[in-house]
Amino acid sequence: MPQTTPDMSEPADPQDHWYFRHEARTWAAAAQSRSARPFHRALPGYQPTPLVSLPGIAAECGVAAVLAKDESARMALPAFKILGASWAVFRAVNRYLGRDDTDVDLAGLRAAIPVDQELTLVTASDGNHGRAVARMAALLGIRARVHLPDGVTPEAVTAIRAEGAAVVEGPGIYDEMVRRAAASTVGVSTELLVQDTSWPGYEEVPGWIVQGYHTLFQEIDSQVADLGIGGVDLVAVPTGVGSLLQAAADHYRGASALRPRLLSVEPTSAACVAASLLADRPVTVDTARPTVMAGLNCGSVSALGWPSIRGGIDAAVGVSDAQAIDALRDLNDGAGLTVGPCGASALAGVRAALSRQDRRDQLGLTADAVVVLVSTEGFDANPHLTNGPDL
Repeated sequence: MPQTTPDMSEPADPQDHWYFRHEARTWAAAAQSRSARPFHRALPGYQPTPLVSLPGIAAECGVAAVLAKDESARMALPAFKILGASWAVFRAVNRYLGRDDTDVDLAGLRAAIPVDQELTLVTASDGNHGRAVARMAALLGIRARVHLPDGVTPEAVTAIRAEGAAVVEGPGIYDEMVRRAAASTVGVSTELLVQDTSWPGYEEVPGWIVQGYHTLFQEIDSQVADLGIGGVDLVAVPTGVGSLLQAAADHYRGASALRPRLLSVEPTSAACVAASLLADRPVTVDTARPTVMAGLNCGSVSALGWPSIRGGIDAAVGVSDAQAIDALRDLNDGAGLTVGPCGASALAGVRAALSRQDRRDQLGLTADAVVVLVSTEGFDANPHLTNGPDL
């Protein structure tokens, strides 16, 4: 049983699902078999997203620096998801064609796809992952079908369709759409499931998606070094099923020279990772209650990600919609960013973590600490929020 604070079975403050484990920083991740970064560098429009200093937020938090990894314009899409989707699609299509995937030329892959094969990429999504898969299908000249749960807005549906994808809408929550998308491909050889969560028997493609996300953290390491900062003390990661969180754990408990504390941040209404960590086993939570953090509204932790999350994540916290919106306003109005609620949740989570001295002490955050916020999406990833970043 891992050491946690508070007691694992009876969290003292269930409203924010606080979890902490002292030993996480000593956990060692398995070596990564391959880096996706050379492939990403060869994609049209690739460049590292900014790492933005937020001195006002740092002063508020009582630390030396707060840096936001701004994913609001990742390869002309308003979220980080294209990193995982692109690498997984590249490898899955190469596998389907029986090709060697060491050549990272996307144009060469497109040329190798027979025009009469009617190859289709299939996924379920709350929005950003589905749009990224659809974008990759368009780049390769093949089809895409995206299954969307209840609560995805007409504007988000329109954005996915604008990429050329067919859309299948609800009814049902995200987890149900994942099951339906997977079932729809059974026995259809020309349909490739590209899902960003895993279950027994379906681990390889989600593993490729996680590999793709490593590029984000590799960029952070390079940018921190370029800034002349000696190290990073805390990285806050918005969390849905936990694929990005797994990438953070595998990177910072593996090849990275940095060994920061890692903080998972979820909506209190969909805190499956925190609930699982507190129970020391995967737990499914009810996500029927909507949240403004729509991309994080996931009820089950990825089976593939769970060992890395259990081993390498130091802390987890839940945040309310109100906390996420407060953080969004401060980042957009005060810091000049254009983040969405999921991206802003990283700041909301850091505030919740630092709101109590015992938590600050657990995380070891002193006045000279450096904190990185992974701001996973831009405001444009949330077309349903029609009042603009001021909300």
